[in-house]
Parts: sequence; structure tokens; C-alpha cells
Amino acid sequence: MRVVLFCGGQGTRLRDFSREIPKPLVPLGSVPILTHVMKYYAHHGHRDFVLCLGYKAESIKKHFMDCPERLPGVTMEHGAECIALAGDGGTWRVTFVDTGLSSNIGQRLKAVEPFVKNEQVFLANYADGLSNFPLPRLIEEFELRNAVGIFLAVRPNTSFHFVRRDVDGRVVSVDDVVKADAWINGGYFVFSNEIFNYIRPGEELVEEPFERLIGEGRLFTIEYHGFWRCIDTFKDLQALENLLSSGSAPWMVWRAAQRIHDLAPDLAQDRVTT
Repeated sequence: MRVVLFCGGQGTRLRDFSREIPKPLVPLGSVPILTHVMKYYAHHGHRDFVLCLGYKAESIKKHFMDCPERLPGVTMEHGAECIALAGDGGTWRVTFVDTGLSSNIGQRLKAVEPFVKNEQVFLANYADGLSNFPLPRLIEEFELRNAVGIFLAVRPNTSFHFVRRDVDGRVVSVDDVVKADAWINGGYFVFSNEIFNYIRPGEELVEEPFERLIGEGRLFTIEYHGFWRCIDTFKDLQALENLLSSGSAPWMVWRAAQRIHDLAPDLAQDRVTT
């Protein structure tokens, strides 16, 4: 399946980095955040990426054009440049689409409609959240339902203090909202091509289009209690760096697969072919 990655935002809460480089290229370990997201999808067999570019689009394009894994040649699709990379699991295809400097997610998705028009089902991601969720399960759940869209529901990264006070301003209680059974959109999507029928000019994806789908009972979600972390702030990035440096990086599912292959290549081959 093609994977649409939203890479056009300004990442204002990572401003110390994003003044110089766009948020998707902010390094996590030795590679950009965007590469971690792409490796996750490649691990699950999805290596055809459509990048929705906006803020510092040329920086993102240059990163891939200049990377050592790039294979010779540039092709064109609907006026957009496409390149091939020698990536994990086989050849990756990367298509660069300028979707506007200040477009919202709904309009960025609408802008790449021509690139997924032949895909009955495609994947999409905000490209700033990392997880070890088993992606095939999300796709299977989508296929079992009369769905136009399904997404991963997760617990928030961080807690917020919900304050109750009396009429005199005296604090009555301070509660952690995460303990209040809060679930949020984790940014991992599966969409039917029908999604484009629900997006009108100027609309944000999770507002009017999702409301229409909810009204028709065609939007679904899966709750995931496992690892998920969104990189909104420097604190979020540092938490992931700490996990990485400690040798515990749950989102790096491709690394675990490589360990299995190195330790027992015959078993790894059995897992691929069965």
C-alpha cells in the first residue's frame, strides 16, 4: 500500500530545531524522525511513500536526493519528482508533493488525491509519532468493517493537570487527565479512497470530514495500550533519545526483526514465508 506522510507543518513546539531544519528532519539518534517512521512502514512491507511537503520542502527533498542510499534516476508522476532508495527490506519509492506552506492536514491529503486514486486502500501518518503497534492488525480491522477510515487511539504522551476550584478560586482538586480514561488520535490511519468524497475545500481532516464519517458510522478506531510517543516538544524528543541510548527503543520493530535474523536466519525465513 502507498503511505502518505504529512511532512509540511512548521513544528513550532520544536522551534529550537525547526528554525534551521523542518521537524521531520530533526535527528533522533543518527537519523531523522521521518526515517524512523518510514522504517516502521517498510518493516511491515509498505515502501511506497508520498511525502506531503510544505514548510522547508526543499530541505526535505534535498535530504533524500543527497542520501547515500539513493538509487540513480528521477521519474515524474503528476508533476512530482519520484526517486528510489535502497532501504530496509528492499527498494523504497519516495514521491515529493508540494502541498502548500500553510495547508492543514485535510487539504494536504486532498492535494495528493491523484497519487492514491488507483489505491482502493492506503495508509497515512502524521509522521511525528512512534509506536510498536502491529500495523497488520489495523489493516485487518479496517477490512472487516464497512469503513472509510480507521485510526489508532492511544493514551497521551504526557499528563495535564485538570483543576477544579470553588467560586472563591480555592482549589478543590487537581487531577491527572490521563487517569480519566482519555484517548487521543495517534496519527496512524488506514483510509479507503472514498475519504476524498468527504473533504471539501479548506476543511481540516479531523473536523468536518470526520464528523460526516461519524454521522454515517464509517469511522473506526482501535485502542492501543502499548508503546506510542508523539514528538511535539524537546522534552518528548529527549525522552526518546534516552530510550535509544539505554538500548530500549520499542518503536524500532525492524531492529528486533534483524536480531532474530542474525541469531536464527532459518527461523526468520520461516516467519517471512509462512
